[in-house]
Amino acid sequence: MKIVHPICCGVDVHKSVIVATVAATGKDNVTTYETKTFSTINADLARFSEWLKSRSCFHACMESTGKYWIPVFNTLEADGVGVVLTHPKYVRAIKGKKTDKKDSKWIAGLFKHDMVRASFIPPKDIRALREISLYRFKLVATRTAEKCRYQNCMTVSNIGLASVLSDPFGKTATDIMGHVLTSDVFDEAHASKLIHKTAKKKTGLILESVRGCRIEPDQRFKMNEARAHMDYLDNAAVRAEAELFTRIQPHWHLVEHLSANLPGVSQLSATMILAETGADMSVFESAKHFTSWAGLAPANNESAGKKKSVRISKAGQYLKPLLVQCALAAVKSTREPYFAAKYQKLKKRRGHKKAIIAIARMMLTCIYHMISTGEAFNPSDYEECRLATVKKDAKTRQSLWQAVDKVENRGCPGSHF
Repeated sequence: MKIVHPICCGVDVHKSVIVATVAATGKDNVTTYETKTFSTINADLARFSEWLKSRSCFHACMESTGKYWIPVFNTLEADGVGVVLTHPKYVRAIKGKKTDKKDSKWIAGLFKHDMVRASFIPPKDIRALREISLYRFKLVATRTAEKCRYQNCMTVSNIGLASVLSDPFGKTATDIMGHVLTSDVFDEAHASKLIHKTAKKKTGLILESVRGCRIEPDQRFKMNEARAHMDYLDNAAVRAEAELFTRIQPHWHLVEHLSANLPGVSQLSATMILAETGADMSVFESAKHFTSWAGLAPANNESAGKKKSVRISKAGQYLKPLLVQCALAAVKSTREPYFAAKYQKLKKRRGHKKAIIAIARMMLTCIYHMISTGEAFNPSDYEECRLATVKKDAKTRQSLWQAVDKVENRGCPGSHF
C-alpha cells in the first residue's frame, strides 16, 4: 500500500492521559515507531505539541472520544498541526491483546496509508456558532419537558384547559391559570375578562373546564416552579438567539439568501442550519454526500440480490430534526406550493413520515446548490409541479361548481353559495 504520510502521529485519547505514537517512514520504506504518554493538562498538551514538531510531525489522527478530544484538537490546531478526527468504528483494531500503546500505533499505521475516514470539523467560528445553537436546542428541549410536567399537574388537578384550547400555554390559558394559582376562590366573572380574541366563542367551555378544580399544595408548588422555570428558559433562549444572530453576521448574506428564497426556512432556521453545515460546501463531494452526512439518505444494504433495510441512518442528530420542522412548514406554504405538491404525491404512495423525510432531503439538496452556486431557488421541475398544482386546483374548482349547479337545478330550499 502506498504511504501517503511518511511522518504522522496516532493519538489514543482518554480523560486524563493521551498516548501518542509517531510513525516515521524512511526512504527504504521502513517505519519506526516512537510512543510517548502525556497528561491532558494545558502545560503537558503544549509539551505534546512541541514533541511532535521536534519530530517534524505535522499530521495527527485521533478518535472522537466524547469531549476529551477537543482540548487536544484546539492545542494542535493553534500550533499548526493538521489533525484528522475519525469515528472509533473506522479505526477499531483487530480483536486480541489491547493496550493504549497498541491502539495509538494501530491508528498511526492506518493513517500513514490514508485509510482513515475523516470526520467533518468546521472552522473555529462555525464551531463557536454550533455550540450556541446546540445550547439553544437544549434550552428548548428542557422547556418542552417542563411544559409536559406543567400539563401533568393540570391533569391531576382536574383542569381541562388543554382539551378546550388549542394552545394550553397561550395568552388566554396563561392568564386564567395565573388567576387560578393566585386566588383561593375561582372568580368566573374575572376569568371571563381574561379570555382573548377567538377563544371568546368558547367561554362557556373554558369556564366549565376550570370550574371545580382541586389544586393541592404540592401541585400548586410544582406549577409555580415550573412556570418560573419556563419563563427563565424563554429568556435564555431569546438571549441565545440574539448571540446567534450576532455571530452569523459574516455569513448573513447566506441567511438572507436561504430565508428569502426557500419556503419553510426562516432566518433563525437558516442560521442554525449554517451552524451545523458551515458555509463552505466544497468539503462535501456532492449533494448526495451532503444529504447522507446529514442522515437523510436511505441506506444501501443489499446482499445476494436481496435488498434489506433502507432506513435512514442515525446521523444528523441535531440537523435532521431541524430540517424536518422546516419541511413541515414548507408543505403548508401557500406562497410557494412546490414542496406541497411533492409531498402530496409522495404521501399517497409512501405515507406521511417517509414523505416528510423525502421533502427534508430535497430541501437540503436545494440548500447545497444555493450555497455552492449562489443561485435562487429554481428546481428543474418547478414549472411542471406548478402546472400540475394549477390543473389540480382548476379540477377542484370545476367539481365544486358542478356540485353547485346540481344543487341549484334540484331547487333545494336554502341551498345557496
